[in-house]
Amino acid sequence: MIPRIYIPGDSGALALGAEKVAKAIRAELAERGIEAKIVRNGSRGAYFLEPMVEVATANGRVAYGPVKPSDVKSLFDCGFLTGGHHKRWLGAPDKIPFLAKQTRLTFARCGVTDPLSLDHYKAHGGLKGLQNAVAMTPADVVKQVTESGLRGRGGAGFPTGIKWKTVLDTSADRKYIVCNADEGDSGTFADRMIMEGDPFVLIEGMAIAGIATGATKGFIYIRSEYPHAVAVMQKAVEIARKAGVLGINVLGSANSFDMEVRVGAGAYVCGEETALLDSLEGKRGQVRAKPPLPAHKGLFGKPTVINNVISLASVPVIMDKGAAFYKDFGTGRSRGTIPIQIAGNVKYPGLYEAAFGMTLGEIVDDIGGGTATGRPVKAVQVGGPLGAYFPRALFDTPFDYEAFAAKDGLIGHAGIVVFDDSADMLKQARFAMEFCAIESCGKCTPCRIGSTRGVEVLDRLAQNVEPEKQIALVTDLCNTMKFGSLCALGGFTPYPVMSALNHFPDDFRPTPVAEAAE
Repeated sequence: MIPRIYIPGDSGALALGAEKVAKAIRAELAERGIEAKIVRNGSRGAYFLEPMVEVATANGRVAYGPVKPSDVKSLFDCGFLTGGHHKRWLGAPDKIPFLAKQTRLTFARCGVTDPLSLDHYKAHGGLKGLQNAVAMTPADVVKQVTESGLRGRGGAGFPTGIKWKTVLDTSADRKYIVCNADEGDSGTFADRMIMEGDPFVLIEGMAIAGIATGATKGFIYIRSEYPHAVAVMQKAVEIARKAGVLGINVLGSANSFDMEVRVGAGAYVCGEETALLDSLEGKRGQVRAKPPLPAHKGLFGKPTVINNVISLASVPVIMDKGAAFYKDFGTGRSRGTIPIQIAGNVKYPGLYEAAFGMTLGEIVDDIGGGTATGRPVKAVQVGGPLGAYFPRALFDTPFDYEAFAAKDGLIGHAGIVVFDDSADMLKQARFAMEFCAIESCGKCTPCRIGSTRGVEVLDRLAQNVEPEKQIALVTDLCNTMKFGSLCALGGFTPYPVMSALNHFPDDFRPTPVAEAAE
């Protein structure tokens, strides 16, 4: 049997040297005259172990990592093609603690399959959800997604089934499915992992959404900073179309659905659904006033479903296993699993899929292992650059939408960025205002002007110029931005600013220059 070697080809692994490792392995195989098949799989998400090389043996797959090019010769000397022991030996991938404790539904195939092999996808349960969907009425598909409790994984947490039903019930000569893959939040990489590691699950989810709502065309809007994801998705769409998964007769049924990949120009505000639609239409990405909602009048004025990558990629398992199966995971109104992305100053960075309900402390301390520096954790920002900073005092907060909202936070795209006690929270608050000022589409005054004034106020505060006056002024600015901005960019910027101010007040009262000199 020809040995099969799995070397991740996704962006995260490539950034850590996977291509150099692949090159070294190919060279070693040639030098030793060994015939083997190299599969460029996606990452399993344990990025602290990347590049993680796996070998298929008679007793299952065996992992090694993090592998360096200098390790390759000794790996072959130790018999790694048959699972031999080496200093980089990790054993069975699904027994690695970081991976073994997860509940992998959406990411079940990531790191396991060849991303561009439709046969491999089907062999691991792919297309079962779509096969069920084409045999059902659109209303029944929408009902199943609604009953599963799936909510938008892109940030807002809006019930997916309600959005789909609105589009289904709206009459039009054409409808669209738009996938928001403009993953711009700091510390997030779940969308990228799916697109590069299991692209067919996203295609399947979009096709199901089309069947459920009567939409016949889909668009995946991917940020320009994701060239590898763009390339993989384009190839996967072509493969799916040739195989009849997409086209005028989806899986041989009477349903028609096709899709294409579009690349954004790199504007954070285009992660907002209406700005994204303007960009797709060839316009400058600016936020639209609502109503009308995109579900009634979206892309090119037609009813449009706009869902995040993870929302759509979660649909196939719901249509395969059933609404009750998916809803059994989670807590309260937060059902199913959530891919938590752990980044920043953390010992074990990576993606961890689990049911809603774990506490923030469990995620940071037990799964993430605390800080990489070994210093105490000072703050954790959840939900991207517009997410609130949580201190250790709030680490008992369960990871679900309502629990975070009750503590003036938001889950967003479930990205977690960890900071140790050397972080200056005044500087972090200033960064939030500056980020908003740079990324604002400029359409509304509270966001466009408020963020610029916010930077100026925080700069005066850092210089200790009438600190109490500046704190009162930035608080008033945040209140205006929160309730007066047209979209979440300006509306959510107050979350990181005010949480930093409220939870870390000492950082906002710099030591006077004269006292510091003494």
